[in-house]
Amino acid sequence: MTALMLLIAVALDVANIVGRYVLFRPIASAEELMLFLLVGTVFLGNAIVGFEGRQLRMDVILHALPPTQRRALDITADVTMIVVCVSLIVLAWPAVQMLAEFDERSEAANFPLVIPQALVPIGLGLNAFLVGIRLIGSFRVVRRC
Repeated sequence: MTALMLLIAVALDVANIVGRYVLFRPIASAEELMLFLLVGTVFLGNAIVGFEGRQLRMDVILHALPPTQRRALDITADVTMIVVCVSLIVLAWPAVQMLAEFDERSEAANFPLVIPQALVPIGLGLNAFLVGIRLIGSFRVVRRC
């Protein structure tokens, strides 16, 4: 999904460049739509990054620790990520509801703002869910060994 959104954004950018410099008719709403697509790409793609445990971390000291302490800090980081994601969802959702209630739209594209804004809590929710799945799965692997 995120790759498709990124490809659509690139295609829209290319079409806008051709329209602007070859046909002298730029696509007025292209920048807005590309921005919305990139927001979706970032927040939905972030869930995959969280699931794979590839998020940016300061892990120089972490690799120097013994495995048990490293494991404890990994668990703490995952739980913290889940708590932060859920907190941000709780804080962001009222704004998404208001955008839907008032049918707010972007200026150039007349696109409903609730859609790109809802991708933020949806992406955070997916991130929290997938990190939780990975965390639960890591306990199952440890018990089997």
